[in-house]
Amino acid sequence: MTIEDLEGSYTIIGKNQDSEEHSYKGVLHLTLNENKRLDANWLINKTQKQTGTGFFKNDTLVINFKYTGDDANIYKGVVVYTCISKDLLDGFWSEKHGDPNYLGSERAFRIIEQNN
Repeated sequence: MTIEDLEGSYTIIGKNQDSEEHSYKGVLHLTLNENKRLDANWLINKTQKQTGTGFFKNDTLVINFKYTGDDANIYKGVVVYTCISKDLLDGFWSEKHGDPNYLGSERAFRIIEQNN
């Protein structure tokens, strides 16, 4: 698998980095940039936008991400995906100011366009 294989859009499901493991859904778009890194754009629960840049090696994708919270503060973290295939990513993540006793989790499923 190559970094180019990962470009595309994915449906995501995940659980937050907290004791209640609040769940979320959304969409992740991965685009290869001029530096052979992946630019990531998430839309979580149809409202929260997150962005990041990632690198890929040995079927592992690591993305440093950030977003602006409801309190107008900028939050940063890292997500690590094991690339099960080019269509399925299995990840875990942590934010700098999240509960250090927990990790978030996220699975990404490639959105396959249907030609009619």
